Amino acid sequence: MERWSSTGAFLLAAIGSAVGIGNIWRFSTVLGQNGGGAYLIPYIIAVFMFAMPLMVLEITLGQKFRGTIVSAFQQVRPQFTTIGWFLCAVVLLILSYYLVITGWSLGYTVLTLATDAPLFSAFSDSLLPIAFFIIATLVTGLIVSFGVNKGIERISVILIPACILILLILAVYGTLLPGFHQGLTYMFTPDFSVLADPLLWGAAFGQAFFSLSVGQGILLTYGTYMKSGHHIPRFTLIITLTDLFVSILAGLVIFPIVFSFGLSPTAGAELAFTSLPIAFAQMPAGKVIAVAFFAVLFFAALTSAISMMEVGVAAIRESLGWTRVKTTAAATGAILLLGLPSAMSYSSLALKLNGVKILDFMDGTVGTLGLPVTAILFSVSFAWYLPRETLESALGGKTSIARWIIPLCRYVIPGALIMTTIARIASGLGIANKYLLPGSRYIGVLMQLEGITAIFVITLVLIIVACRVRGCNLIKRLGFGNRK
Repeated sequence: MERWSSTGAFLLAAIGSAVGIGNIWRFSTVLGQNGGGAYLIPYIIAVFMFAMPLMVLEITLGQKFRGTIVSAFQQVRPQFTTIGWFLCAVVLLILSYYLVITGWSLGYTVLTLATDAPLFSAFSDSLLPIAFFIIATLVTGLIVSFGVNKGIERISVILIPACILILLILAVYGTLLPGFHQGLTYMFTPDFSVLADPLLWGAAFGQAFFSLSVGQGILLTYGTYMKSGHHIPRFTLIITLTDLFVSILAGLVIFPIVFSFGLSPTAGAELAFTSLPIAFAQMPAGKVIAVAFFAVLFFAALTSAISMMEVGVAAIRESLGWTRVKTTAAATGAILLLGLPSAMSYSSLALKLNGVKILDFMDGTVGTLGLPVTAILFSVSFAWYLPRETLESALGGKTSIARWIIPLCRYVIPGALIMTTIARIASGLGIANKYLLPGSRYIGVLMQLEGITAIFVITLVLIIVACRVRGCNLIKRLGFGNRK
C-alpha cells in the first residue's frame, strides 16, 4: 500500500483537502451574508466542538482499517458496504460540479493573465466554462493517476505553501488600501442580535464541515496512507488552525478591497467573479493582484478536487483490482459526463431543469443536503456500531481524548447536524438570498428533497445494475452479496 513520504507531506495534503473554495470564496461570502464578525462565533464553535472531533475519528479509522471508505464501512458491518458506496457517490457528484467552479477560477486566471478579468456575464455567455471544466477535470485526473507520492503529495507540497504565501502578500497589500480598517471592523465586530437566528448556525455548521472535508471519507482515505504511531489529535489541530487561518486571511484580502471600492460585502459569489474584477481594474498593479487572487482560488480548488477524486479512485481500485491509471481514467471519464450538464448550465447553452440551472440544482441538493447526510451516516455508523473498546483502542486507549471524542461523535455531532438541517428545511428559506453562485436562485425545499432522493436512488440502482451486468463475483466484491 502507498504511504506518505513524511509527516509534513500528510499534513500538507490534508490541509490541501481542507483549504479550497470553501476558504477563499465561500467563507468570505457566508461571513458577509451573516452579520460579519457575529458569524465567527458559531463558526468557531462548529469547527472546534463538532468538525474537529469528527476529523480525529475519521483519520484514526483510516489508520486503523488501512482501507477505503467502502471497506471501512464493510468492516463495521457487511451490510454497511452500501453506505460506503453511497458516501463515495455523494463525493463524486459534488466533485462533478465543484470542478466546474474550479474551471471558472482557472479560466479567470488564464484570461486575466492574457488580457483582463472578464465580466462573469460575458464569460458565462460563451463556451469557455465548458472548455475550462474539461481542462480542470483532466488536470485533476492526471495528478491522481500519478499516485500518492508522485501526484497528490508532490502537488500539495508545492501549491499549499504557494497559496498561503500569495494570500499573505495580498493581505499585506490590503493594509495599504483606504478600506482596510473598515473591512477589519466588519470582520471582527460581532452583532450579537443575529445569534438567535437558527439559519446563522446552520450556515456556520455547513461551512465548517464543508471547509474541513469531514464526514466524506476524504480524511479516512488520507489517513490510510499514514504511517502508524503519530499523534493524530495534534495533526487535526494543525489542519484545523491552518484552515481557519487561511479563511480569515482570505477575508483580510477581500474585505479591504470591498470597502475601498464601494462594493457590497453581502454580494456572495458576485464578489469573486463580478465585483472584484471591476475593482482590480481600478487598482494600482490591479492586473498582478487579479492574477494572484484567481491563481490562489484555482490552486486551492485543485487540491480539494484531487482529494475528492482520490476517494472514488481508491474505492473503485480496491473493489475491482484495477491499476491506478485505469481506475483514474474511468473515474475521470465518469466525472466529465456527470459534470458536463453543470458546466453547460453556466455557458451559452444555458442548460436548465424546470427553469433551474443544473449546477444550481446540484448545489441545492447534493451540496446543501448531501454533506450533512454523509456526516451523520459516518458518525453514527462508526461511533455507534463499532465496539467502544475498538474505538478506545484506535484513539489510544481510555484516555481523555477517547472520553471526549466518542460521546461527541455518538450524540452531539449527529444531533447538531440533524437539528440544523431540519431548521434549514423547515424554514422554507434554504438561505434563499444567500446563494453562492453568480446569478443563481434558490430551488425550493420540495425540489431539494425530491432531487436528492432521486439522485441517491439512481446512484444505488446504477451500482446494483453494474454489479449484475458484471456478475455475482463482482456483486460480492462490492458488498452487495454479503446480506443474508
